[in-house]
Order: sequence, then C-alpha cells, then structure tokens
Amino acid sequence: MKLEDVKKAIREIPDYPIKGILFYDLTTALKDSDALRAISTELKSRYANKGITKVVGIEARGFITGSILAHELGAGFVPVRKPGKLPADTISKSYAKEYGTDTIEIHRDAITEDDIVVIHDDLLATGGTMAAAYELVKSMNPKKIYVSFIVELSALNGRNAFGNDVEVDTLLRY
Repeated sequence: MKLEDVKKAIREIPDYPIKGILFYDLTTALKDSDALRAISTELKSRYANKGITKVVGIEARGFITGSILAHELGAGFVPVRKPGKLPADTISKSYAKEYGTDTIEIHRDAITEDDIVVIHDDLLATGGTMAAAYELVKSMNPKKIYVSFIVELSALNGRNAFGNDVEVDTLLRY
C-alpha cells in the first residue's frame, strides 16, 4: 500500500470536536493492517539510519505509532502525558491549542545527553502540543531531536511553531 492509499483510509469528520473543525480520524487507517504496515514501514525508513535511541510519543495517538516506531528502530519509548498520569518525578509545559489550553509532562529522567530522539505524534495542526513536547525534550539536552507526524494540516502553519534548527517530517499533507 502506498501513502496516497493510506490518505484515502483516513476518515474526515466535520464539526468535531467543535463546530468549524474538520477532524482527521486516523483510527480508520490504523485499523487497516495494510495502512498500518505502510505507516510503520515509511516511518522506519525515514529514521533507520539516524541513530535514534528514544522515541517520544505524545498522548494518546502518538503512543500507537510511536511505540511501533521505537520497536522497529530498536529504541526505547518515552510517553509524554497529561498531568498526574506519570508516576515518578516529572517536568511540565503548558501551551495553547487550536481550541483551548493544556499541559503535558515527561519523566525528568526519561532523556539523557547521549540520546538521539524523535518526538512523534499523529497530526500536526497548529503545532502547540508538539512545540511544548519539543521544549520539554530540549531542556534535557539530548544530542539531536527530530519531529515526526503522520499527517500535517498545512493551512494551519504548524511548522511555524518550530525554529529552523528542527527537522519536521510528515508522511501526509492536507
């Protein structure tokens, strides 16, 4: 299956979660074994030779393909979660979303200065969540950080949330 076929497997839901938002539901692609395999294969090919030691997945959908990517690369997986969900000492960052505000956390000891990290989530809209995750990971001083998405909503200019020093990669653009 090609990436354009994966794109066709993603369901569009108008007015979700609020009126005026067109929601791209990746669960329809994830339930399709061929689409999931195509996503996994493409993600692995993009990061296979970069020396990735940790994949950071953002709650909740970033956990799904982030874990698969970590497994495929032989890397560790680190969750970024909503406040109060991680059991050990954390650091946190608050940020604005396209329809509200939120806070995310990561374990303080999750990333070391020896790590090469790819931060992964399902969808890039305005970039607020990923920019916050990037700042959390960056504060831990890893060797290198990559940013990865399955889908990018180009019209929302989410890439503008990152500096020129960050490699932002997406599999599909709308």
